[in-house]
Amino acid sequence: MPQIDEIKKTRREKLKSFKDPYPLTCKRTFSIDYVINNFIKIKKEIFLVGRIKSKRGHGGAMFVDIEDGSGLFQLFFKKDHLGKKSFEEFIKLFDVGDFIQVRGDLFKTKKKEKSLLVNDYKILSKSLLPLPEKWHGIKDIEDRFRKRYLDLLFNKEVREKFVLRHKIIQALREFLIEEGFIEVETPILQTIYGGAKARPFRTKMNALNLNLYLRIAPELYLKELLVGGFEKVFEIGRQFRNEGMDKSHNPEFTSLEFYWAYADYKDLMKLTEKMFNYVIKKVFGKSKVEFQGKAIDFKAPWKRIDFYQLIKKDTGIDLKEIHPEALAKKAKAMGIEIDKGEGIAEIADKIYKKYSRDKLIQPTFIIHHPHGSFPLAKPKDEYGLANMQLVVGGWEMINAFSELNNPTIQRERFKEQEKMFKQGYEEGMRTDENFLEALEYGLPPAAGFGLGVDRLITLLTDSETLREVILFPTMKPKK
Repeated sequence: MPQIDEIKKTRREKLKSFKDPYPLTCKRTFSIDYVINNFIKIKKEIFLVGRIKSKRGHGGAMFVDIEDGSGLFQLFFKKDHLGKKSFEEFIKLFDVGDFIQVRGDLFKTKKKEKSLLVNDYKILSKSLLPLPEKWHGIKDIEDRFRKRYLDLLFNKEVREKFVLRHKIIQALREFLIEEGFIEVETPILQTIYGGAKARPFRTKMNALNLNLYLRIAPELYLKELLVGGFEKVFEIGRQFRNEGMDKSHNPEFTSLEFYWAYADYKDLMKLTEKMFNYVIKKVFGKSKVEFQGKAIDFKAPWKRIDFYQLIKKDTGIDLKEIHPEALAKKAKAMGIEIDKGEGIAEIADKIYKKYSRDKLIQPTFIIHHPHGSFPLAKPKDEYGLANMQLVVGGWEMINAFSELNNPTIQRERFKEQEKMFKQGYEEGMRTDENFLEALEYGLPPAAGFGLGVDRLITLLTDSETLREVILFPTMKPKK
């Protein structure tokens, strides 16, 4: 087998033989899937375009498969039909991987294969590198993500997964619009990061000599829109959190957040059940999916479990009675690492993730987390928040709650978070004075919802990690 450098050299030599190997225009009468589905109806000469995927034949005939974005089709090059010079130029100059335009007539071979008899052809783009499948294949799974274009080129199931991603996001959008929500856009570059507990990415705007952050959530801006008179708003967009990576985390991810005036967290649970069933039935035509060998049924109603009761059942710890220092000591004895500045809510969350979350396979709402879990949520009582978290397949999908609209209490919450931040808790929320001023003008009773879109798609496509459903996941360069 020739070395790859030799193949590249040969292809560059072939490139010199073309008058224009990268022409400005091309012509296509139909897509390949249209030709396949309407084969009998098409009587005239047609133009097809695509990438050469294979060449086979000998003597005066050659079969070639080309592929466009819709499918694969067989071409037939015949020396007696094309002419000796044209036929031999194709054999000599065109390689697997090249893009080509062909003009010809449809026919069926003796084996009844739908084909195109080529009358003429034209180079559209010369491929200077051999496709990996014909060279050594994509052996390194990491390279699948680094060179996603090759992964998509050779793995039909991967392309289909991203088509499903599009359909799922479109169905989410359609559902919300039908429910009366309007889609909006809020800033990605922010002077103060807020809306979640997370570490941000920092950047700088030279023109204003201004330090900025990539947003960790759009929440505060979306709630300001409710102050401004909108009642139902949503945004689907990228968020950025300077955190570690694992199968359920990527520093750059897609979320869906919506805010609904005059609603509460109980309304959100009903709407969430309705939303998921709408999306899953629209995309998959059923209410059940398979995830990692387990059947998951989204038929409503879903189970609701109180956070305090769940922890007591799984660990014996009564969060309402235990002192924060005693909880921290107990957590350490359970093999849980405690970071600086963490309070009872953060420690309880780590215990929950270690002992409870992975057991929750069927759609389950975890409700009434401890105060401090979500500093922007309304309290339900002296212990718990008016919130819900959806867990499916052991994965957290949604955080949602009745929004805190009391500016005095919200300022106190920010102060608590600032104190934790100064004590070393890097994910502590920062005080946003602009948001507090907006609250003082009056935020109506409202419910807020945040969905990890990548996690939902990972679940619904039965994938193992977020990297499989993000076209270009964050990767450490090889060099």
